[in-house]
Amino acid sequence: MNVELTRKALEKVGNPHILVNIISRRVRQLNSGGGGISRPLVEVDPTMGIADIALMELIHEKIGFQIEEDTPAVEEKASEGSKRKRRTRSLTS
Repeated sequence: MNVELTRKALEKVGNPHILVNIISRRVRQLNSGGGGISRPLVEVDPTMGIADIALMELIHEKIGFQIEEDTPAVEEKASEGSKRKRRTRSLTS
């Protein structure tokens, strides 16, 4: 993977974890074959790897991303669902 392309893409995304997810998803799409979504959306040099193609697409804004904010209601429901009531037994002799 080209370091310069990675830096430019990271400037666009801002979070390295999100960048990895975007690029890995696009690499899977490009590897799948079959046309349509699996064709490169930028000019490709024969020496470029698939990850470089995905980075170029992101840099040239041919692919996009959307970060969804966590909602408190979802977090509250998840924490309520994970709480279990404990049953205790008393051992008597």
